[in-house]
This record gives sequence, C-alpha cells and structure tokens, in this order.
Amino acid sequence: MQDYLELFFNSFTDYWDYLVREITTPSWTNYFYWLIAVSLLVFVLEVVLPWRKNQKVLRKDFWLDLFYLFFNFFLFSLVGYNSLSKVGVALFNDGLRSLGFENIVAIELGSLPVWTQLLIMFVIADFVQWNIHRLLHRVPWLWEFHKVHHSVKEMGFAAQFRFHFMETLIYKTLQYIPLAMLGFGIEQFFIVHMAGVFIGHLNHANLNWDYGPLKYVFNNPKMHLWHHARELPADYKYGVNYGLSLSLWDYIFGTAHVPYHNPELELGFHGDENYPESFGKQLIEPFKK
Repeated sequence: MQDYLELFFNSFTDYWDYLVREITTPSWTNYFYWLIAVSLLVFVLEVVLPWRKNQKVLRKDFWLDLFYLFFNFFLFSLVGYNSLSKVGVALFNDGLRSLGFENIVAIELGSLPVWTQLLIMFVIADFVQWNIHRLLHRVPWLWEFHKVHHSVKEMGFAAQFRFHFMETLIYKTLQYIPLAMLGFGIEQFFIVHMAGVFIGHLNHANLNWDYGPLKYVFNNPKMHLWHHARELPADYKYGVNYGLSLSLWDYIFGTAHVPYHNPELELGFHGDENYPESFGKQLIEPFKK
C-alpha cells in the first residue's frame, strides 16, 4: 500500500515536470507540439478547403473547444488523472502477475515487426473504442456525459475534444485492459493515439472528404457529420456511425448511415436548446441528472 501511495503522490510532480519539459524542450517525440502541429495542419485545410462555405473560420464555440482540447489532454492529467491512472495500471499489472499472466495471446507480439504490432494495436483499440462509443449512446447515465460532445452546433476539427472528463476515465480504463493483457506498452500506445487524434481531427473538420472506396474502411467528415445529426432515423434510436478512426465496424454491424451528403445538417440532440454553453456548467450538468 505504501508503494501505491508514493506512486500516487509522486505522479503529481512527475507529470508537472513532464509538462514543463514538453513545453520548453521541443523534439520529434514531443506530444505537446505534435498535437499543436496536427491541429494547425487540419485547421489550415479547413480554411483553404471548407465544405460549409458560409461557416466562419472561427466558428461558434471555437475557443471553447480549444480549451477542452488542452483541458482534456493536459490540465485534467495535472489535477489527478495521471496519478490515479498510474496507480490503476500498477494494481492491474501486479494483479496479472500474481495470477501468472504476462501476455494472454499465444504469439509473442514483441517478436513481430513494429509495423505489424502497431497495426494490430490500432485495429483492436479502435474496435474497443467503437463498442465503448455505442455504450455512451445506449446507457442513459453514460449518455448524460456524452451529451457534452453532442452539444456541438457547428462542426470543426477541435470539436473532437469537446467531451466530459468522465469519458477519459471510461475510454482509457476499458481500452487499457485488453491492450495491456495483449502485451502492448506505452510507446506503441502513443503512436496509435496520435494517429487516432489526426483522423479524429479530420472527421470533425469542415472538409468535403470521404476518401472514395476507402470510406468503407476509414471514418470521414461526411460520414461523421451524420453521427452528430440532430434528427435520427426512426430505426436508429441510439445513433449511427459510431466509428472513431475506422468506419469498417459500422458497415459490418449495420450501424452505418450516410443516405446523402448535406453540409448543412442540423447538429445536436433534442432538448439541446436548454443545454449549458459554458465549460463549467457543462462539466457539472451530467451530475445534476
């Protein structure tokens, strides 16, 4: 227990040191600047190749979504998530070792080529996220948290990161368990995560893309816009197009819905006219239900 407590408290200073180091010492493996670079790239694409011509460059809630981006990826970790997650990971790994498990699959993933490891992790992680995303729509108390993301009324790249901090706890916990039990480490997770961030930026961006035949494999802006549509088809009560990076799962399991392309789809959910618009109020709204 003493070891876990030390890990918890040391994680605060460790993460602060990491954050300062990220900001003050740019490098090719620096997550902070990779996030900024990817965001700027997609933002420039939105400005040069906008799908919704009449939408302002600095759209409705642009600055709110940018704040969500930095809060969910940096500030939230600073106020405790990093410490809790480190303790949780240590407990989980110690529990596996106590049961004699290191890797539950027959093959040794570490012996595979790096690109193969990353591809396997990318596909498994995305399938887990697809299932979690469906739960966020189908389970009423989870939907209350997910409403924050669906309160977006004008789509842009940073809308990807308007989500309640509880989603981080839900996604990372349920995603980490199968990946850790398969023997994946933090290095692979970082690369796969950055690929997911880039694809997620594009999916939410004001871009007229669907990748042609590859739209049946990769999620895209045209498809994801229907996920945020305010009016849902009668036979899709809980939503459509749950894919994060891959559209593949929606086509396989029958949740794909792209009847036509309309950049001016009304976004949101029923009752969102009364939904809070400020960060603080959106943070506490789910707990009031």
